[in-house]
Amino acid sequence: MTGHCLAYVSQGKLHFHGDGVASSTMESPFGRSLRDRAAQIYNRHAWKTQGTSAQFMRGMLWPQRGGGANEFRIAITSVARGRDPGEVMYSLETDEISGVFSVDGNGIETRIFHTADFRVRNIAVSPDGSAIALSVFHNNLTANLAILNGDGSDFREASEGDSVDLSPQWVPGSQRRLVFQSAGLGRDVGGRYTGLGPFAVQQLDLDADAISCLAEDPEADLLRPQVAADGSLYYIRRPYDNGKRKMDPLSIVKDTVLFPFRMSYAIFQFFNFFSMRYSGRPLTTSRGAVERQRDLKQMMIWGNLIDVEEASRHQENQGQDAPSLVPSSWQLVRLKDGVKEVIAKSVLSFDLARDGSILYSNGSAVHQIAPEGSKAERVLVGAMIEQVAAI
Repeated sequence: MTGHCLAYVSQGKLHFHGDGVASSTMESPFGRSLRDRAAQIYNRHAWKTQGTSAQFMRGMLWPQRGGGANEFRIAITSVARGRDPGEVMYSLETDEISGVFSVDGNGIETRIFHTADFRVRNIAVSPDGSAIALSVFHNNLTANLAILNGDGSDFREASEGDSVDLSPQWVPGSQRRLVFQSAGLGRDVGGRYTGLGPFAVQQLDLDADAISCLAEDPEADLLRPQVAADGSLYYIRRPYDNGKRKMDPLSIVKDTVLFPFRMSYAIFQFFNFFSMRYSGRPLTTSRGAVERQRDLKQMMIWGNLIDVEEASRHQENQGQDAPSLVPSSWQLVRLKDGVKEVIAKSVLSFDLARDGSILYSNGSAVHQIAPEGSKAERVLVGAMIEQVAAI
Protein backbone atom coordinates (compact mmCIF):
# COMPACT_ATOMS: atom_id res chain seq x y z
CA MET A 1 0.00 0.00 0.00
CA THR A 2 3.01 2.27 -0.24
CA GLY A 3 2.12 5.58 -1.86
CA HIS A 4 -1.51 5.64 -0.75
CA CYS A 5 -2.67 8.81 0.96
CA LEU A 6 -6.19 7.89 2.04
CA ALA A 7 -8.36 4.95 3.00
CA TYR A 8 -12.12 4.65 2.99
CA VAL A 9 -14.83 2.19 3.98
CA SER A 10 -17.53 1.28 1.49
CA GLN A 11 -20.14 -1.46 1.95
CA GLY A 12 -18.07 -3.10 4.67
CA LYS A 13 -14.85 -3.21 2.63
CA LEU A 14 -11.60 -1.28 3.04
CA HIS A 15 -10.25 0.64 0.05
CA PHE A 16 -7.00 2.54 -0.52
CA HIS A 17 -6.21 5.39 -2.89
CA GLY A 18 -3.16 7.53 -3.56
CA ASP A 19 -1.55 9.89 -6.06
CA GLY A 20 -0.25 7.94 -9.03
CA VAL A 21 -1.33 4.63 -7.51
CA ALA A 22 -4.36 2.66 -8.64
CA SER A 23 -7.08 2.30 -6.03
CA SER A 24 -7.19 -1.10 -4.38
CA THR A 25 -9.44 -3.11 -2.07
CA MET A 26 -8.08 -5.08 0.86
CA GLU A 27 -9.54 -8.31 2.16
CA SER A 28 -8.67 -9.10 5.75
CA PRO A 29 -6.74 -12.40 6.05
CA PHE A 30 -8.34 -12.89 9.47
CA GLY A 31 -11.80 -12.36 8.01
CA ARG A 32 -10.99 -14.70 5.12
CA SER A 33 -9.89 -17.42 7.53
CA LEU A 34 -13.19 -17.12 9.40
CA ARG A 35 -15.13 -17.37 6.14
CA ASP A 36 -13.14 -20.45 5.08
CA ARG A 37 -13.83 -22.08 8.43
CA ALA A 38 -17.55 -21.29 8.07
CA ALA A 39 -17.52 -22.89 4.61
CA GLN A 40 -15.91 -26.06 5.98
CA ILE A 41 -18.49 -26.32 8.76
CA TYR A 42 -21.30 -25.74 6.29
CA ASN A 43 -20.01 -28.42 3.93
CA ARG A 44 -19.79 -30.95 6.78
CA HIS A 45 -23.43 -30.34 7.67
CA ALA A 46 -24.80 -29.72 4.17
CA TRP A 47 -26.76 -32.99 4.27
CA LYS A 48 -29.09 -31.38 6.81
CA THR A 49 -30.24 -28.85 4.23
CA GLN A 50 -30.83 -31.37 1.45
CA GLY A 51 -33.42 -34.04 0.72
CA THR A 52 -36.92 -34.59 2.06
CA SER A 53 -36.14 -33.52 5.63
CA ALA A 54 -34.78 -30.19 4.40
CA GLN A 55 -37.98 -29.54 2.43
CA PHE A 56 -39.99 -30.22 5.58
CA MET A 57 -37.82 -27.84 7.62
CA ARG A 58 -38.18 -25.07 5.04
CA GLY A 59 -41.93 -25.29 5.47
CA MET A 60 -41.81 -24.54 9.18
CA LEU A 61 -42.57 -21.18 10.70
CA TRP A 62 -38.94 -20.23 11.39
CA PRO A 63 -36.78 -19.65 8.29
CA GLN A 64 -33.61 -21.65 7.96
CA ARG A 65 -30.19 -20.13 7.45
CA GLY A 66 -28.38 -21.33 4.37
CA GLY A 67 -25.84 -20.42 1.78
CA GLY A 68 -22.72 -21.43 3.71
CA ALA A 69 -19.91 -18.91 3.51
CA ASN A 70 -22.05 -16.59 1.39
CA GLU A 71 -24.20 -15.92 4.49
CA PHE A 72 -21.17 -15.28 6.72
CA ARG A 73 -21.07 -11.54 7.35
CA ILE A 74 -17.65 -9.85 7.55
CA ALA A 75 -17.65 -6.05 7.67
CA ILE A 76 -15.03 -3.41 8.29
CA THR A 77 -16.85 -0.78 10.33
CA SER A 78 -14.28 2.01 10.77
CA VAL A 79 -10.80 3.04 9.65
CA ALA A 80 -8.13 5.32 11.08
CA ARG A 81 -4.54 6.40 10.57
CA GLY A 82 -2.16 3.95 12.24
CA ARG A 83 0.75 4.29 14.63
CA ASP A 84 3.44 4.45 11.93
CA PRO A 85 3.53 6.16 8.51
CA GLY A 86 1.70 4.04 5.96
CA GLU A 87 -0.04 1.95 8.61
CA VAL A 88 -3.83 1.76 8.74
CA MET A 89 -5.93 0.59 11.66
CA TYR A 90 -9.50 -0.65 11.35
CA SER A 91 -12.31 -2.34 13.23
CA LEU A 92 -13.80 -5.53 11.82
CA GLU A 93 -16.79 -7.55 12.91
CA THR A 94 -18.68 -10.70 12.06
CA ASP A 95 -21.93 -12.03 13.50
CA GLU A 96 -19.97 -13.51 16.41
CA ILE A 97 -16.94 -11.29 17.15
CA SER A 98 -15.47 -7.84 16.59
CA GLY A 99 -11.93 -6.57 16.89
CA VAL A 100 -9.21 -4.06 16.07
CA PHE A 101 -6.63 -4.80 13.38
CA SER A 102 -3.80 -3.01 11.62
CA VAL A 103 -2.14 -3.42 8.25
CA ASP A 104 1.29 -1.97 7.48
CA GLY A 105 2.77 -0.61 4.27
CA ASN A 106 3.67 -4.13 3.14
CA GLY A 107 0.10 -5.39 3.51
CA ILE A 108 0.80 -7.46 6.64
CA GLU A 109 -2.21 -7.67 8.94
CA THR A 110 -1.87 -7.75 12.74
CA ARG A 111 -4.67 -8.65 15.12
CA ILE A 112 -4.54 -6.21 18.04
CA PHE A 113 -7.70 -6.97 19.99
CA HIS A 114 -10.88 -9.00 19.53
CA THR A 115 -13.86 -10.03 21.63
CA ALA A 116 -17.22 -11.77 21.43
CA ASP A 117 -18.69 -9.89 24.42
CA PHE A 118 -19.48 -6.58 22.67
CA ARG A 119 -18.94 -4.55 19.49
CA VAL A 120 -15.97 -2.17 19.07
CA ARG A 121 -16.00 0.57 16.44
CA ASN A 122 -14.88 4.19 15.82
CA ILE A 123 -11.19 3.68 16.54
CA ALA A 124 -8.55 6.41 16.92
CA VAL A 125 -4.81 6.09 17.62
CA SER A 126 -3.05 8.51 19.99
CA PRO A 127 -0.38 10.80 18.45
CA ASP A 128 2.48 8.73 19.87
CA GLY A 129 0.80 5.40 19.08
CA SER A 130 0.80 4.26 22.69
CA ALA A 131 -2.98 4.09 23.08
CA ILE A 132 -6.11 3.36 21.06
CA ALA A 133 -9.52 4.90 21.76
CA LEU A 134 -12.75 3.34 20.51
CA SER A 135 -16.48 3.03 21.09
CA VAL A 136 -17.95 -0.01 22.85
CA PHE A 137 -21.55 -0.95 22.01
CA HIS A 138 -23.50 -2.76 24.73
CA ASN A 139 -26.71 -4.77 24.56
CA ASN A 140 -28.60 -2.22 26.70
CA LEU A 141 -28.33 0.25 23.76
CA THR A 142 -25.61 2.36 25.41
CA ALA A 143 -22.17 2.99 23.93
CA ASN A 144 -19.13 3.97 25.99
CA LEU A 145 -15.61 5.07 25.23
CA ALA A 146 -12.79 2.64 25.93
CA ILE A 147 -9.00 2.86 25.93
CA LEU A 148 -6.43 0.14 25.36
CA ASN A 149 -2.70 0.12 24.89
CA GLY A 150 -1.24 0.25 21.40
CA ASP A 151 -0.47 -3.47 21.58
CA GLY A 152 -4.07 -4.31 22.51
CA SER A 153 -3.50 -4.88 26.23
CA ASP A 154 -5.17 -3.27 29.27
CA PHE A 155 -8.65 -2.72 27.83
CA ARG A 156 -10.70 -0.39 30.03
CA GLU A 157 -13.86 1.66 29.60
CA ALA A 158 -13.39 5.40 30.10
CA SER A 159 -16.99 6.66 30.10
CA GLU A 160 -20.25 5.41 31.52
CA GLY A 161 -23.89 6.31 31.94
CA ASP A 162 -27.12 6.08 29.95
CA SER A 163 -25.65 7.67 26.82
CA VAL A 164 -24.27 6.92 23.39
CA ASP A 165 -20.61 8.02 23.19
CA LEU A 166 -19.12 7.68 19.73
CA SER A 167 -16.27 8.69 17.44
CA PRO A 168 -13.44 9.53 19.87
CA GLN A 169 -10.48 11.53 18.56
CA TRP A 170 -7.29 12.48 20.38
CA VAL A 171 -6.55 16.16 20.97
CA PRO A 172 -3.20 17.21 19.40
CA GLY A 173 -0.50 18.15 21.91
CA SER A 174 -2.03 16.00 24.63
CA GLN A 175 -1.78 12.26 25.10
CA ARG A 176 -4.59 12.20 27.65
CA ARG A 177 -7.51 14.16 26.17
CA LEU A 178 -10.24 13.06 23.77
CA VAL A 179 -13.09 14.75 21.96
CA PHE A 180 -16.16 12.72 21.03
CA GLN A 181 -19.87 12.96 20.21
CA SER A 182 -22.35 12.08 22.92
CA ALA A 183 -26.14 11.87 23.16
CA GLY A 184 -28.35 10.98 26.11
CA LEU A 185 -30.73 8.03 25.99
CA GLY A 186 -34.35 8.66 26.94
CA ARG A 187 -36.20 5.96 28.88
CA ASP A 188 -39.63 5.69 30.45
CA VAL A 189 -40.32 4.73 34.08
CA GLY A 190 -40.02 1.08 33.10
CA GLY A 191 -36.54 1.62 31.67
CA ARG A 192 -37.67 1.17 28.07
CA TYR A 193 -35.99 3.20 25.33
CA THR A 194 -37.98 6.25 24.22
CA GLY A 195 -35.55 8.31 22.18
CA LEU A 196 -32.09 9.74 21.65
CA GLY A 197 -31.19 13.36 22.32
CA PRO A 198 -29.07 15.51 19.99
CA PHE A 199 -25.38 14.66 19.79
CA ALA A 200 -23.07 17.24 21.38
CA VAL A 201 -19.27 17.55 21.30
CA GLN A 202 -17.68 16.57 24.60
CA GLN A 203 -14.07 16.51 25.81
CA LEU A 204 -12.74 13.83 28.15
CA ASP A 205 -9.67 14.55 30.29
CA LEU A 206 -8.36 11.12 31.25
CA ASP A 207 -6.03 12.46 33.94
CA ALA A 208 -8.70 14.51 35.71
CA ASP A 209 -11.44 11.98 34.88
CA ALA A 210 -13.62 14.94 33.84
CA ILE A 211 -15.92 15.60 30.88
CA SER A 212 -16.68 19.09 29.54
CA CYS A 213 -18.94 20.23 26.71
CA LEU A 214 -17.21 22.00 23.81
CA ALA A 215 -20.19 22.52 21.49
CA GLU A 216 -23.90 21.76 21.50
CA ASP A 217 -27.01 22.73 19.58
CA PRO A 218 -30.54 21.68 20.61
CA GLU A 219 -31.56 21.80 16.95
CA ALA A 220 -28.67 19.78 15.52
CA ASP A 221 -26.51 16.69 15.90
CA LEU A 222 -22.78 17.51 16.04
CA LEU A 223 -20.89 14.52 14.66
CA ARG A 224 -17.32 13.18 14.30
CA PRO A 225 -15.49 16.02 16.13
CA GLN A 226 -11.79 16.57 15.58
CA VAL A 227 -9.36 19.17 16.90
CA ALA A 228 -6.69 20.56 14.57
CA ALA A 229 -3.15 21.46 15.57
CA ASP A 230 -4.11 25.14 15.86
CA GLY A 231 -6.91 24.33 18.29
CA SER A 232 -9.77 24.67 15.79
CA LEU A 233 -12.69 22.30 16.38
CA TYR A 234 -14.22 20.61 13.33
CA TYR A 235 -17.48 18.65 13.26
CA ILE A 236 -20.39 17.72 11.00
CA ARG A 237 -23.59 19.58 11.80
CA ARG A 238 -26.78 17.69 10.94
CA PRO A 239 -30.36 18.80 11.72
CA TYR A 240 -31.65 16.93 14.76
CA ASP A 241 -34.72 14.78 14.19
CA ASN A 242 -36.67 14.14 17.39
CA GLY A 243 -39.08 11.82 15.60
CA LYS A 244 -42.02 14.19 15.97
CA ARG A 245 -44.00 15.46 13.01
CA LYS A 246 -46.76 17.99 12.46
CA MET A 247 -50.28 16.64 12.26
CA ASP A 248 -52.13 16.98 8.96
CA PRO A 249 -55.91 16.84 9.52
CA LEU A 250 -56.45 15.49 6.00
CA SER A 251 -54.40 12.39 6.76
CA ILE A 252 -56.17 11.42 10.02
CA VAL A 253 -58.56 8.98 8.28
CA LYS A 254 -55.76 7.36 6.33
CA ASP A 255 -53.58 7.06 9.42
CA THR A 256 -56.45 5.50 11.37
CA VAL A 257 -57.08 2.83 8.74
CA LEU A 258 -53.41 1.97 8.33
CA PHE A 259 -52.55 2.17 12.03
CA PRO A 260 -52.63 -1.62 12.80
CA PHE A 261 -50.39 -2.43 9.83
CA ARG A 262 -47.98 0.42 10.53
CA MET A 263 -47.78 -0.49 14.20
CA SER A 264 -46.86 -4.10 13.45
CA TYR A 265 -44.26 -3.03 10.92
CA ALA A 266 -42.90 -0.32 13.23
CA ILE A 267 -42.45 -2.73 16.14
CA PHE A 268 -40.47 -5.13 13.96
CA GLN A 269 -38.33 -2.38 12.42
CA PHE A 270 -37.70 -0.87 15.85
CA PHE A 271 -36.10 -4.03 17.17
CA ASN A 272 -34.47 -4.82 13.81
CA PHE A 273 -32.83 -1.37 13.80
CA PHE A 274 -31.19 -1.87 17.18
CA SER A 275 -30.23 -5.41 16.30
CA MET A 276 -28.39 -4.13 13.23
CA ARG A 277 -26.90 -1.10 14.98
CA TYR A 278 -25.50 -2.85 18.03
CA SER A 279 -24.93 -6.44 16.92
CA GLY A 280 -24.71 -6.12 13.15
CA ARG A 281 -27.29 -8.92 12.77
CA PRO A 282 -30.82 -8.56 11.41
CA LEU A 283 -33.75 -10.23 13.15
CA THR A 284 -34.49 -12.24 10.02
CA THR A 285 -32.24 -15.26 9.59
CA SER A 286 -32.79 -15.82 5.90
CA ARG A 287 -32.62 -13.18 3.22
CA GLY A 288 -33.40 -13.65 -0.43
CA ALA A 289 -32.13 -11.86 -3.49
CA VAL A 290 -34.68 -9.07 -3.10
CA GLU A 291 -33.48 -8.19 0.42
CA ARG A 292 -29.82 -8.36 -0.56
CA GLN A 293 -30.48 -6.08 -3.51
CA ARG A 294 -32.27 -3.64 -1.20
CA ASP A 295 -29.27 -3.58 1.16
CA LEU A 296 -27.10 -2.41 -1.72
CA LYS A 297 -29.41 0.57 -2.16
CA GLN A 298 -29.45 1.65 1.49
CA MET A 299 -26.88 2.47 4.14
CA MET A 300 -27.16 3.31 7.85
CA ILE A 301 -25.24 6.44 8.84
CA TRP A 302 -25.43 7.73 12.43
CA GLY A 303 -28.86 6.22 12.89
CA ASN A 304 -30.23 7.53 9.56
CA LEU A 305 -31.24 5.02 6.90
CA ILE A 306 -30.12 6.63 3.64
CA ASP A 307 -31.82 5.61 0.40
CA VAL A 308 -28.81 5.61 -1.89
CA GLU A 309 -30.79 4.92 -5.06
CA GLU A 310 -33.22 7.77 -4.47
CA ALA A 311 -30.47 10.27 -3.57
CA SER A 312 -28.41 9.29 -6.61
CA ARG A 313 -31.37 9.47 -9.00
CA HIS A 314 -32.36 12.94 -7.75
CA GLN A 315 -28.93 14.45 -8.29
CA GLU A 316 -28.06 12.56 -11.45
CA ASN A 317 -31.09 14.25 -12.99
CA GLN A 318 -29.26 17.50 -12.30
CA GLY A 319 -26.20 16.30 -14.20
CA GLN A 320 -24.02 15.28 -11.25
CA ASP A 321 -21.79 12.25 -11.78
CA ALA A 322 -20.96 11.86 -8.06
CA PRO A 323 -24.25 12.74 -6.32
CA SER A 324 -24.30 13.57 -2.62
CA LEU A 325 -25.99 10.87 -0.57
CA VAL A 326 -26.77 13.34 2.22
CA PRO A 327 -28.49 16.73 1.91
CA SER A 328 -26.72 20.09 1.96
CA SER A 329 -27.88 20.56 5.56
CA TRP A 330 -25.13 18.10 6.60
CA GLN A 331 -22.36 20.69 6.93
CA LEU A 332 -18.70 20.56 7.90
CA VAL A 333 -18.20 23.32 10.48
CA ARG A 334 -15.01 24.85 11.89
CA LEU A 335 -15.20 26.50 15.32
CA LYS A 336 -12.22 28.75 16.04
CA ASP A 337 -12.01 31.46 18.71
CA GLY A 338 -15.78 31.26 19.14
CA VAL A 339 -16.49 31.86 15.43
CA LYS A 340 -18.32 29.19 13.42
CA GLU A 341 -17.60 28.76 9.70
CA VAL A 342 -19.18 26.30 7.25
CA ILE A 343 -16.33 24.67 5.32
CA ALA A 344 -18.34 22.34 3.08
CA LYS A 345 -21.90 21.09 2.58
CA SER A 346 -23.31 17.59 1.99
CA VAL A 347 -20.58 16.06 4.15
CA LEU A 348 -21.00 12.48 5.34
CA SER A 349 -17.48 11.90 6.68
CA PHE A 350 -14.21 13.82 6.98
CA ASP A 351 -10.68 13.61 8.35
CA LEU A 352 -7.81 16.00 9.04
CA ALA A 353 -4.50 15.07 7.40
CA ARG A 354 -1.08 15.51 8.98
CA ASP A 355 -0.28 18.42 6.64
CA GLY A 356 -3.40 20.32 7.69
CA SER A 357 -5.51 19.50 4.64
CA ILE A 358 -9.09 18.28 4.97
CA LEU A 359 -10.53 15.21 3.29
CA TYR A 360 -14.29 14.82 3.17
CA SER A 361 -16.83 12.58 1.46
CA ASN A 362 -20.37 13.20 0.25
CA GLY A 363 -20.95 9.44 0.00
CA SER A 364 -20.10 9.21 -3.71
CA ALA A 365 -16.79 11.08 -3.91
CA VAL A 366 -13.89 12.26 -1.76
CA HIS A 367 -12.78 15.89 -1.90
CA GLN A 368 -9.71 17.61 -0.50
CA ILE A 369 -9.22 21.14 0.82
CA ALA A 370 -5.55 22.13 0.89
CA PRO A 371 -4.05 23.81 3.97
CA GLU A 372 -5.07 27.47 4.01
CA GLY A 373 -7.14 26.71 0.92
CA SER A 374 -10.79 27.45 0.34
CA LYS A 375 -11.61 25.50 -2.84
CA ALA A 376 -12.24 21.78 -2.67
CA GLU A 377 -10.79 19.48 -5.33
CA ARG A 378 -12.21 16.06 -6.06
CA VAL A 379 -9.81 13.22 -5.31
CA LEU A 380 -11.82 10.16 -6.32
CA VAL A 381 -15.28 8.88 -7.17
CA GLY A 382 -16.64 5.79 -5.43
CA ALA A 383 -19.86 4.17 -4.24
CA MET A 384 -21.43 4.40 -0.78
CA ILE A 385 -18.35 5.86 0.91
CA GLU A 386 -19.20 5.69 4.60
CA GLN A 387 -15.94 6.89 6.15
CA VAL A 388 -12.68 8.40 4.92
CA ALA A 389 -9.30 8.59 6.66
CA ALA A 390 -6.08 10.38 5.76
CA ILE A 391 -3.05 8.08 6.12
